[in-house]
Amino acid sequence: MNRLKHITALILMFLILWQSLVTFGDLPAFLLPPPSKVAQTLWHSRALLAEHAIVTGLEVLLGLVLGASIGAVTAVWLTASQLARHFVRPLLVFSQTIPVFALAPLLTLWLGYGLLSKVAMALLIIFFPVTSAFFDALMRTPAGWMEQARVMGGSYWRVMWLIRIPAALPGFASGLRLAAVYAPIGAIIGEWVGASKGLGYLMLLANGRAKIDLMFAALIVLAVFTLILHVVVDKGCQKLTRNHT
Repeated sequence: MNRLKHITALILMFLILWQSLVTFGDLPAFLLPPPSKVAQTLWHSRALLAEHAIVTGLEVLLGLVLGASIGAVTAVWLTASQLARHFVRPLLVFSQTIPVFALAPLLTLWLGYGLLSKVAMALLIIFFPVTSAFFDALMRTPAGWMEQARVMGGSYWRVMWLIRIPAALPGFASGLRLAAVYAPIGAIIGEWVGASKGLGYLMLLANGRAKIDLMFAALIVLAVFTLILHVVVDKGCQKLTRNHT
């Protein structure tokens, strides 16, 4: 309840500051529309915003699920294979030197303007933090637990499944929480490069037609969606780690 009060207070302070900036700065609406105008657009354009939000939401959720799944499998593979750690892990680190945003035009060229290229962008952004966090956690399994498992004659994969993976779930959860925040970025960048649907596409369309209030409305919908996604993922991670610790 206190957390909700704090969030409400912060939102009110932000709105007051926003309105004050528009009023006392005498800013024209095409530069910074007042909150009342954006709220009006949110209501009148709710069907349009919902239509595009569904597309972006689908891209983000698919990218999140695929990125987290592939990242988790990769982390387990790196943990199990010394050869992979020597050759594959450096390649993963090197891949982060290339801005993912720079790949968006290529992905659009290769995968088209539809859903697939946006999902791929979200997946690429999510993959590394999930893999890195989960792998680090898998490599830090308490030595006492591993020694006890060896004494009891546990096979490698049985130890991995029953001891190392459960012990590393907090690390996986940390990567997943980051992924929930990063995933919408990938989808929006992909939509900016080339799309016919989605909140990113709607922002560009509104900006090109000087409908800044609609652009702000789309941005607010995206921010609310990202916040809800983060809260849902966080609750799921708390439940996951609580059930395995």
